[in-house]
Amino acid sequence: MPSVHLADRGVVRVSGEDAKSFLDGLVTCDLDRVSAHNARLGALLSPQGKVLFDFIVFQAPDEIGGGYYLDTFRVFASDLAKRLAFYKLRAKVVVEDMSEAMAVVAGWEAPKPDDEVGLVTQDPRLPALGWRAIVAAQDAAEFATSPAEAYHAHRIRLGIPEAGRDFLLGDAFPHEALMDQLHGVDFDKGCYVGQEVVSRMQHRGTARTRLVLALYEGGFAADVGVDVTAGEKTLGKTGSGADGYGLIMIRLDRAADALAAGQPILAGGIPVKLEKPAWVNFYYPGESDIQSTTAPS
Repeated sequence: MPSVHLADRGVVRVSGEDAKSFLDGLVTCDLDRVSAHNARLGALLSPQGKVLFDFIVFQAPDEIGGGYYLDTFRVFASDLAKRLAFYKLRAKVVVEDMSEAMAVVAGWEAPKPDDEVGLVTQDPRLPALGWRAIVAAQDAAEFATSPAEAYHAHRIRLGIPEAGRDFLLGDAFPHEALMDQLHGVDFDKGCYVGQEVVSRMQHRGTARTRLVLALYEGGFAADVGVDVTAGEKTLGKTGSGADGYGLIMIRLDRAADALAAGQPILAGGIPVKLEKPAWVNFYYPGESDIQSTTAPS
């Protein structure tokens, strides 16, 4: 059973009697859909609708103190804690960066471990990703049976993006980062920061830029952050890659025009073929005439 310690992930805890209502009014996911055995992808957005921080929200059972634990990019964990504290006002909540005491681990190709190891859940983004857990930092080494690179190769092959590797925090909309596809935005919940922009993109189908999965010719992926081109036009930028697969952020309409004109798509000068994962429900370039970037109802 491959399992890894994701050392680049940190943990922010939000606790107190108002923790649920406090978070629910700020983040993209619906806290009613988070429980002790069901985590949820979510994000804190700017008022302009850009992803400032993304995370997986775990809920701790009441018998071990309750509260919510946000599995997030460790480099920005302290910034996330500070931003949440900024919104606290009179809410009865405590926000703590727990990244020194807690660690994030993940595994796949086997059932998830027992709850005794920590906060454990199936990965809420896609079942094929496997399981994910928050454990005591001193226990993380027990789960490091494989290098972290093995996990990233696994998620890349499935087409799952990650902040800091495939898109920049503060620069991408949730739709561009595929959060609408991976249960990270609940469109039927109440208000949250940036909701108006995200809802408008959803209902008007204006998400023209998306992360897509690409298969590289020759089996070698381009470096992160290089241009994706077709003819004389730049379509976007490369994200992370492994084992000949990679994620690329592109303008869907420009890619569709290029393919219709018989122009190859190049990522860092390497020809790529777009490969649509089964879980994606928006049109991929070349799939059909693209009238909309969202799936038909």
